[in-house]
Amino acid sequence: MIDKTSKRQQEIIESAGKLLMEKGIKGLTTKNLAHEMNFSESALYRHFKNKEDIVLLLISFLSDNINSRFNTILNSEINAEEKYLALFKSQFQFFKTNPHFIVIVLSDGLMDNSEDIKNSIKKLIETNFGALKRIMIEGQESNLFNQEMEADSLVHFAMGSFRLQMLQWKISNFSFDIETQGLKTMTNLLTLLKK
Repeated sequence: MIDKTSKRQQEIIESAGKLLMEKGIKGLTTKNLAHEMNFSESALYRHFKNKEDIVLLLISFLSDNINSRFNTILNSEINAEEKYLALFKSQFQFFKTNPHFIVIVLSDGLMDNSEDIKNSIKKLIETNFGALKRIMIEGQESNLFNQEMEADSLVHFAMGSFRLQMLQWKISNFSFDIETQGLKTMTNLLTLLKK
């Protein structure tokens, strides 16, 4: 893999994202990526062995981005309800401008052929779960959120609702404003999660 902070990495991520939006996960190949970037395929092979390496780079970039955004929110001085809304607003804003990451995360069969991809996505889910669980526990301890259920259950409701919203957006070919609709969904769910 290439250095995470390099300009070349950003160019590769952007070109891979364009391919994902135009041709889907099957169209994301080293040959197509090299063509998109006006590289020779052999030049691209200096950075990647195959499509799996490209996908792993994209997941790694997404994971670093989410960790950075979530840590800022989790360490802020706002209450648990405001953190919950800020976290989802941050997610919807990011994916609205970077929908190709949803194509990767929600692609059927992507994990079936690669333990590395499966483990990367599993780690991403665990990061999201952990951040939300911290917010749910904080909300329960401050008497904002329902205390009759375990925090894990509240996280499952929130993550399931988020995933369904993103899937609907992807299936609709990104035809509606995910930030507006997504925040409406997660705000409605918050009403149910509150005490």
